[in-house]
Amino acid sequence: METPKRFRTIVVSDIHLGTSGSKVKEVTHFLKAYSCERLILNGDIIDGWQLKKFGEWKRKHTLFFKALIKMMAKHNTSVIYLRGNHDDFLDQILPLKLGKNFSIRKDYILKSGGNRYYVTHGDIFDSVISEMKWLAYLGDVGYTFLLWVNKLYNRYRVWRGLPYYSLSQKIKSRVKRAVSYISDFESKLTELARSKDCIGVICGHIHFPSIRQIDGISYMNSGDWVESLSALVEDHNGNWSLLYFSEADEVTPPKPAALPFENLFIGGEEKIVAFSRPRQRQDTPLPR
Repeated sequence: METPKRFRTIVVSDIHLGTSGSKVKEVTHFLKAYSCERLILNGDIIDGWQLKKFGEWKRKHTLFFKALIKMMAKHNTSVIYLRGNHDDFLDQILPLKLGKNFSIRKDYILKSGGNRYYVTHGDIFDSVISEMKWLAYLGDVGYTFLLWVNKLYNRYRVWRGLPYYSLSQKIKSRVKRAVSYISDFESKLTELARSKDCIGVICGHIHFPSIRQIDGISYMNSGDWVESLSALVEDHNGNWSLLYFSEADEVTPPKPAALPFENLFIGGEEKIVAFSRPRQRQDTPLPR
């Protein structure tokens, strides 16, 4: 079965440009491999928090935006950039429209086939971000350090011929408080979508890709481009799927665990597509 190359909608989030953990080359390669009518950058694309401290803007980060410009010029792609908590500096200019195909917003109502989806980064319900920002900054430093340790650990695993292992997700999955947070996060977002007369919500923020039903509302999370390297895609029949990136000559991030129901994986040299139904959660990340 051939992997589709063009979608109606692609959603990516949590790229964290400016940080050492950002897989910017991978997401740029991903966007060059596919085309879409509508690309939603769902928050934390640029990591303003890290850039203020010890982050660094490199040429590869600029090339990411050049890839966006090429998509708009070549495929007439509409790009919607939604602010997240790490790129909250955009609050000073919201809303902003540049030309006919690029806009920056706080949130977005996506209309598809008569259905409405509420699209938001997800930090709107994060009390740590809204009430105790200093604690969020502290947690961000800890997460960055953990990613650095994880990189060193996986270099050792490559040397030993072992597969990629996410030390950070393993640690986070054992924190009981995180289990409560993720459940509350999902429930509140689906309630908000219902209040806006939408059949589903599309978010990011917690770095955990997922497609599932919660009380009759579709909950979809696009994951991140730090560890999971995932995106949400909508085909031209209105079907949503999770698409994962992998590359044969790089350490491959963990793929979704085998599901107790039918799940179709389509392999390619540079990517793996997972058409996923509601899944059991294996890992529970902390809020970022």
